[in-house]
Amino acid sequence: MGNTIKFIDRRSPAERAGVRAGEKLISIGGHPVEDVLDYRFFGYDRDPELELEAPDGSRRTLRVKKPEAEDLGLNFDTYLMDEPRPCSNHCLFCFVDQMAPGCRDTLYFKDDDARLSFLMGNYITLTNLTPREAQRIIDLRISPINVSVHATDPKLRSVLLGNKAGGESLEYMKAFAKAGIVMNGQIVLCPGYNDGEQLQRTMEDMYAWGFASCSVVPVGLTKYREGLSKLRPVDRETANAVIRQVDAFGEKCLAKRGTRLFFCSDELYIRAGLELPGEDYYEDYVQLENGVGMLRSLISEFEAGLRLEDRSVEASPYTIATGVSAAPFLRELADRVRDQLGVQGQVAAIRNDFFGPSVDVAGLVTGGDLIRQLKGRDLGKRLLIPVNMLRHGGDVFLDGLHTGDVERELNVPVTVVEQDGFDLLDAVLGRK
Repeated sequence: MGNTIKFIDRRSPAERAGVRAGEKLISIGGHPVEDVLDYRFFGYDRDPELELEAPDGSRRTLRVKKPEAEDLGLNFDTYLMDEPRPCSNHCLFCFVDQMAPGCRDTLYFKDDDARLSFLMGNYITLTNLTPREAQRIIDLRISPINVSVHATDPKLRSVLLGNKAGGESLEYMKAFAKAGIVMNGQIVLCPGYNDGEQLQRTMEDMYAWGFASCSVVPVGLTKYREGLSKLRPVDRETANAVIRQVDAFGEKCLAKRGTRLFFCSDELYIRAGLELPGEDYYEDYVQLENGVGMLRSLISEFEAGLRLEDRSVEASPYTIATGVSAAPFLRELADRVRDQLGVQGQVAAIRNDFFGPSVDVAGLVTGGDLIRQLKGRDLGKRLLIPVNMLRHGGDVFLDGLHTGDVERELNVPVTVVEQDGFDLLDAVLGRK
């Protein structure tokens, strides 16, 4: 159990109370602390009593003076106070199984950890949960939980997940719904498997189980599928049919519950050749992290910022590098800046040679593809790339190259842009 205290935040309640690094946190308020969920939940209370164990095995208790909700200020060897739990599934569509060789090690680890769902928003299948762990989620009122549902037919879900527990774990969803645990869902659409009647059943079941929201996203297929199940991509006809089906059911949900509940991702609209819905459709962008409304949000924020600009701006020429799917939308924005403010720029759609041409989103563009496709081109004075091309909090692309490698090979400075229309406009205008 990773409950040894590594260090203590300065001026925190724990430091003021005299807690020492190297001690083990045994319990809070008499409740054993097994991992970060126990620490967060029981440490929430006002003035909790801690049981601590020194390196020599002796134990002591002390009361920590603090208001309700303030963190104790303890830090452990790992964020979870435990090892992340690997996924036990063999999903037909798993992107990790289609990962190119030679990427950084962390990209080959598949997690399916309920704690990461609550703490970091990860989507999980629930197949790793034991009855005891499921009951703890209910007892601690851990919410929201983000669930990769995909199908609610037990046999089909087991096939899709490559795990007989796929069907059995549907019972956890029902139990969570009965206990009032908020659940957000995700459906990865695999044509021929969970579309059509199966998609309808899944939506109806999730509605009955009280899910708060759900995204419907097309299966992502790379060129590295040798030895894997044969899947076909979502084509234009399928995308149109799915959008009609999801939106029709969403209208019924809207009339009955005041929410559409089910939302198609931007990628489905692009594949269908349809215009993106307006802002009202997305209901405060409840499924933004799954690519639902990401482009609409970016465009709306960019346009709002542009309306505040009333004179020409002195800024050097630039190039925006992005995925093939987003490129037309960003070109429209670049043209508007040129026409309104006189700033010259271009948008480069980067073909994904690394994973294969069917992968067209910006977040999976690699440093190597950037270099190969942009080398020798006139990029202006600046290269703008979206932050989701890089490892979270770092400067590393999926293929292990760094932004510095791109700068050196292309001889142009790289500006990393947040997934935010205002930040994109500031970058285009040379303000960051």
